[in-house]
Amino acid sequence: MLETVPLDRALPREEYKTRISYLRSRLFDIQKTCWEHGVGSLVVFEGWDAAGKGSAIGALTRQLEPRGFRLHAIQQPRSHEAELPWLWRFWNLLPARGEMAIFDQSWYGRVFRDRVAGAVSEREWLDAYGAICEFERTLADDGYVLIKFFLHIGKAEQAKRLRRLRGDPLGSWQLTTDVWKRHRTYGDHLIAAEEFLERTETEWGPWTIVEATDRRWARFRVFDTVTTALEGALRERNVPLPAWQPTGHAEE
Repeated sequence: MLETVPLDRALPREEYKTRISYLRSRLFDIQKTCWEHGVGSLVVFEGWDAAGKGSAIGALTRQLEPRGFRLHAIQQPRSHEAELPWLWRFWNLLPARGEMAIFDQSWYGRVFRDRVAGAVSEREWLDAYGAICEFERTLADDGYVLIKFFLHIGKAEQAKRLRRLRGDPLGSWQLTTDVWKRHRTYGDHLIAAEEFLERTETEWGPWTIVEATDRRWARFRVFDTVTTALEGALRERNVPLPAWQPTGHAEE
């Protein structure tokens, strides 16, 4: 699946500015309508280190009403969390009706990073597939909108970005030994990613693979997918969509 993704997708600057100007305005209006009608959503960002998850999330959240979303940067569970069922902490992060929860990494860590690192047993990560699908199905049945992204770059592109980040005094702190280890085991992570993408692709929780070599294309894909998914949810509930009011703002 991932090895056949065309990673040379790109968007020229002027075309990007035109498209993103509309999408940024549209998303703000759609978020407000979701708030008014109690349509909650979860936006999940998974993918490779240095693939641009953070910058894509930053671009997305700059356009959102701050009171209507929560951003969760998921780390390894704390000591007391490790003693509880592994999905417990994610249940506690669900948004209220009408709000959006954005996850910078998520419950998929169990079948991706933790699996490859050997932090969980084979039985644990195999069982996790069923638990994830049941978790997401329960959320969808309860009215939540699930939007899942996997930001994809090749190993050579990742190496180039990590070297560039190493030379950045403001960003080098992000380069931990775990990041370099995951880069060296890119092939193992690719196998794990292929499997979890296939086994957790569902009608209620589809994946969007984002070709993330070009920053502008990646951001456009994220904005377009989120806006389209929320518009679709409003239509299913027979909620009138807001008329577009251009703001004139554009993002570089």
